[in-house]
Amino acid sequence: MNITHASFVTLPVADQDRALRFYTDVLGFTVTADLQMPPGRWLQVAPEGAQTVFTLSGPGMGGFVPGEARGIMLVTTDVDADCARLAAAGVAVEGPDDLPWGRMASFRDPDGNGLMLLTEKAMEKEGS
Repeated sequence: MNITHASFVTLPVADQDRALRFYTDVLGFTVTADLQMPPGRWLQVAPEGAQTVFTLSGPGMGGFVPGEARGIMLVTTDVDADCARLAAAGVAVEGPDDLPWGRMASFRDPDGNGLMLLTEKAMEKEGS
């Protein structure tokens, strides 16, 4: 196998403009593509410098159901600061909680897609 990375993750949304505002204004992502094509708008966003982007798939694009995406992990250097920013923007956040692999919180985008924030715990190497 010669797979190097995931190209994109589909996030089904009901209103692409509302989702775009959330992902850019609240999460700080940048737009990587915004094209009109049959059967609809191809809209992608990503954190600065990310290799994998998020496709905000609107009505008519693939038959996805808004809010059905779950378990999307976003790694952050400061989960507490990001949770405070989300709360200030009116986003309900669960956590953050300390777990064996790091400090983690969860929240939903305006369509109900489930996202998580993680500040990874530095793991000790075996034998050190």
